Amino acid sequence: MDSKPSVKHRYENRIFDSGRWSRFTPRDGDVVVCTSYKAGTTWTQMMCALLIHRSPRLPLPLAELSPWLDMKLAPIDDVVATFESQSFRRVIKTHTPLDGVPYYENVSYVYCARDPRDVFMSMQNHIANVDYERMFGLLASRGVQIEQGPPLPDDLDERFKLWLTTGTFEWEQDGLPFWSAFHHAETFWSYRYLPNVHFLHFADLKNDLAGEMWRLADFLGVEIDESDWPALTKAATFEEMKDRADHTAPDTNHGIWRSNRQFFNKGENGQWRSALADASQRMYQRLTRERYDSEMLEWMERGSETPGGRPGS
Repeated sequence: MDSKPSVKHRYENRIFDSGRWSRFTPRDGDVVVCTSYKAGTTWTQMMCALLIHRSPRLPLPLAELSPWLDMKLAPIDDVVATFESQSFRRVIKTHTPLDGVPYYENVSYVYCARDPRDVFMSMQNHIANVDYERMFGLLASRGVQIEQGPPLPDDLDERFKLWLTTGTFEWEQDGLPFWSAFHHAETFWSYRYLPNVHFLHFADLKNDLAGEMWRLADFLGVEIDESDWPALTKAATFEEMKDRADHTAPDTNHGIWRSNRQFFNKGENGQWRSALADASQRMYQRLTRERYDSEMLEWMERGSETPGGRPGS
């Protein structure tokens, strides 16, 4: 393994293209939020933005303040111009694994993980909430060629099996219809010793949001007056973000959700226990342990409760 990350793959599908990073010019102090899907991306962006702006009310809706650089809905020229116009410390969203984005020593990378089974369950709400006619229409209007994939099975366990056994990219073993949340984690886990890579976990944020925000502020080098913490922490709660969904949900400027509030759904963990059949749960245990590092998997499933604690600590 190289001592530092490098771009090894280009991730491109009908929605996003990691090749757009070639147009981006980093600045000292940039913060790149680079999580997998449905693993706390918006939560992480919100915390970073709140800490940087030191206010419970951001200067712009989060979708405009911290757009997804790789997403094809907006021309890359427009996205680059948005970031270039920002005179404050920037928060850049990406869903690309670390082997698909440029690595800069003067940039901070924040990765948030979640139990992969919870990621899968949250993905079902995500799929149901997308206004595909609106989204594909916007992409088509920009000349983006849309290739419709085969429909997903109606049965949840069949969907889970497909997600666990079929990759989207040739270097992945799982993740359909998106990409591999496991490989995504692996690209960060391999570089957990780097001082500019910070790990969060969805379960830790649920259990101790204030403590995790303190850790994040320390990593980002942001000092917050103690009197300001209650308001900042409240603004970062799941309930507060859902109540202000028009300002906190991603891509609200594109209008691709059937409901901005529904984007946040429940924010609960462990729903897979009663939703997935025993055979599906056994298949998960077998396949993941055959393919991936067991210590990484235990951390993904439980957060800092694992014996090894937090990565890089």
